[in-house]
Amino acid sequence: MPLVDAAVYVRGQRVAGGSVADVITDARARGGMAWIGLYRPTETEMRDIAHLLGLHELAVEDTLKGHQRAKLERYGEITFMVLQPARYLDESETVEFGEVHLFLGPDFVITVRHAENPDLGAVRRRLEQRPEVLSQGPYAVGWAICDDVVDQYAPVVAGLENDIDEIEDQLFSGDPDVSKRIFGLQREVVDLQHATSPLVDMFDRMQKIVMESTGKTEAPAFRDVDDHARRVVDKVDTFRSTLASALTVHAILVEQESNEEMRRMTEFGLQQNDQVKKVSGWAAILFAPTLVGTIYGMNFDYMPELHWTFGYPLAVLAMLGTSVTLYVVFKRKGWL
Repeated sequence: MPLVDAAVYVRGQRVAGGSVADVITDARARGGMAWIGLYRPTETEMRDIAHLLGLHELAVEDTLKGHQRAKLERYGEITFMVLQPARYLDESETVEFGEVHLFLGPDFVITVRHAENPDLGAVRRRLEQRPEVLSQGPYAVGWAICDDVVDQYAPVVAGLENDIDEIEDQLFSGDPDVSKRIFGLQREVVDLQHATSPLVDMFDRMQKIVMESTGKTEAPAFRDVDDHARRVVDKVDTFRSTLASALTVHAILVEQESNEEMRRMTEFGLQQNDQVKKVSGWAAILFAPTLVGTIYGMNFDYMPELHWTFGYPLAVLAMLGTSVTLYVVFKRKGWL
């Protein structure tokens, strides 16, 4: 149902309700304020309201399309605002964003929600219990909604801060999934930054609009919301730089671990090389007497030196001499 609630307020008191057209007509007849709450209205419904109240075509187009970033635009006497409330889902470490559009006119407030969050019904009930605030007109309603949206950022910031603290501990635990978690939180922080960073300028401009509309020299309610928004924006900026630093540290740790692994592999390769040298050296030493013995073990009848008296001692000496010579050479080269 697009129409959630529609009521007429006179001096902060709810005096009547009804259809959109009836509420607008009654509010102007009584000199009061109409507050109309809509949830995903159709194009026909939104254009009918725009025709009754003289809403600007560009603002209506933005409202119908949705998926707008936080912003504030001024069309004559009508202020158009887009806010992105948020809530933190701890089980998935994600931030869920809503979207609410506000039209603040001289004697009316139109709120259009594109998600379940925020609960504007609760905001309306709180304001109805404070007629002294509600009697201030459309900008009092705008302040209450902005204040509620900014207050919702506090648990979101707390949830992200807790996750980032856990990441700082996880970095040095060798957990291979830490980079995936960092990237996931970076995405959530960037989205939150897009939702909150425009608020400072928006509330600065809103203070000027309220002062121009009321003739007052200050707008303390919006200044208070502005202060809260600035703290949120500063905190979110800190989160982004912290996560960027965490990602850099993680890359350094991964590189160090990779270098250490390469060092271990190099040391192992050198050890294997030493073993190969030793085996090769001893194989060469043993090969020399084997070669001599093999030649003189062929048992041919006609072989030189076969019947020499000193043939056997000479063969043994040749074996020993060759082996000793090879041993000395390999020992000097460090193979043995």
